Amino acid sequence: MPDNLPIIDPLPYLPPSSLLPQLTPLSPSDLQPSRKLPPRGSMQHEVLELGREFFHRPRDEKESIGLGKSDGVRGYQKLHQNITKGKVDHHEGLDLYAPSPYTKSTQDNDDPKSNGNGERNFKPLDGPNQWPSQPEPFKPKLEQWIEKMKVLGWAVMHAMADGLGMTSEEWGELGGLVDDSFWVMRVIGYPPLPNGADGISCGEHKDYGCLTLLHADPIPSSLQVLSRSNQWINADPIEGCIIVNIGEMWEIWTGGMYPSTLHRVIHKSPTYRVSIPFFYEPNFNARVKLLEAAERKAKEEGIEVEEKDEVVYGDFLLGKVSGNFKY
Repeated sequence: MPDNLPIIDPLPYLPPSSLLPQLTPLSPSDLQPSRKLPPRGSMQHEVLELGREFFHRPRDEKESIGLGKSDGVRGYQKLHQNITKGKVDHHEGLDLYAPSPYTKSTQDNDDPKSNGNGERNFKPLDGPNQWPSQPEPFKPKLEQWIEKMKVLGWAVMHAMADGLGMTSEEWGELGGLVDDSFWVMRVIGYPPLPNGADGISCGEHKDYGCLTLLHADPIPSSLQVLSRSNQWINADPIEGCIIVNIGEMWEIWTGGMYPSTLHRVIHKSPTYRVSIPFFYEPNFNARVKLLEAAERKAKEEGIEVEEKDEVVYGDFLLGKVSGNFKY
């Protein structure tokens, strides 16, 4: 099988009342990597430009919503603060999460200064999101984007369940594990790697949860995925498309039939790259284990599956994010 990335039209799985705009079938000419920005005035264009404007705000302004002002995982990370596999990454970012899985009280006020002199006094994942005050449209526009990605995440989950041959009852059970998704969204800014640097903009890793829905600047040869033949190949943006990556929970659910893909970013273009990955995750307390439908599918196709230990998604996530940042 060639090392290329499939293009999938999600329209059959989107509800008629979907917040997403109606999509038209893709033609062969559409399926070429695009180096054009999304049309000016479109939401796809707006969210990238708002991210770019935020990252070009004064340093002190960005650091006023740093991770330490909330729960240690929500907020702004300066250049080289994010760590992948023990090595610093060459990017800055803003991390946002679903409301606290423990209590709603700390999410009622998005101003971290109301939480005791701006000091870090929350347990991980319990603090408020920290939205920048400038640019002013940043929060309302990104909140709209979150709602759209939740609709798309549900649709892709349903399509993947159908791919496994799940019954309607089985899909109901699986859907019940993601119907209150503990989503995560990052807005990431990648300055070019310095000339001659043997570095990584974001180190190779797998994503933690169900699905990653990535919208990014159309800069080629930055995002790379490890192919089935163990080669790094480019996952260049295509105008009008969202890049979808499979997370580790699907690998557990399917015993490896839907593997979580290693990927990395090496951004050497002279332009500043903005990327907005939305992570559609299980419910925080979801118990994730091998699905009976995956076992049936594997038996039908003569595939061996690996039954991994059951995990509670929230515990799995906490174990991952605790080592993500350098303070």
